[in-house]
Amino acid sequence: MSRIGKRPITVPKGVQVTISEQNLVTVKGPKGTLSQQLHPDMLIKQEGDVITVQRPSDEKLHRALHGLTRTLIHNMIVGVTQGWKRDLEINGVGYRAQLEGKTLVLNLGFSHPVRIEPPPDISYVVGERKSANDPLALSVLGIDKQKVGEEAARIRGLRPPEPYKGKGIKYVEEKIRRKAGKAGKAK
Repeated sequence: MSRIGKRPITVPKGVQVTISEQNLVTVKGPKGTLSQQLHPDMLIKQEGDVITVQRPSDEKLHRALHGLTRTLIHNMIVGVTQGWKRDLEINGVGYRAQLEGKTLVLNLGFSHPVRIEPPPDISYVVGERKSANDPLALSVLGIDKQKVGEEAARIRGLRPPEPYKGKGIKYVEEKIRRKAGKAGKAK
C-alpha cells in the first residue's frame, strides 16, 4: 500500500473542493481557483472535510497513480490557501534584477537586458543585496506548484551557475560543485 496515497487530505475552512464524475477536481480558495483532470481509474471520495484516494487494484499503473493523485490534490489545496514560492539567487559582478511594473528585467552579462513577462497567476519579488558580495534574492510566487517550478527553471536556464566563479542564477538550496581554475606556470 502506498504510504503517501493512503493518508487522508483535510480540507481547511474557506476551501471548496468539487469532484466530478470523470475525476475533474476543482479547488476554490482565498487565493484563486485550480482545476485538474486526474486519472479516471482512481477512486476519490470526499466525506465532510476529508478527502481520501483509493486505488481499484494492485496493478503497477494503479500503484504508481495512487500517491501521485493524492499529492496533486494536496498541492492544489496548499496552493489556493498559502501559495507556492521558489527562491533563486543571482551571483555575479554587475548581475542585477529589477521589476518594471510586473515585468522582470535581468542584467546577466549579455549585451542587452533580458525582459520576462510573467505568465498568468505568477508574480516576481526581487530582494535587496546586503553587501557587494551577497547574492541578489529573486522569488517566483503563484498558486500552481507546477507553473511556479517551470517559471523558476526557465529563469535559471537564462544563465545557469558556472563551476569556476559561481556566477549565474541558482536555486537557494542548490549547491554548486566548484572546480579549481588553471594552475599558474611553475618556474
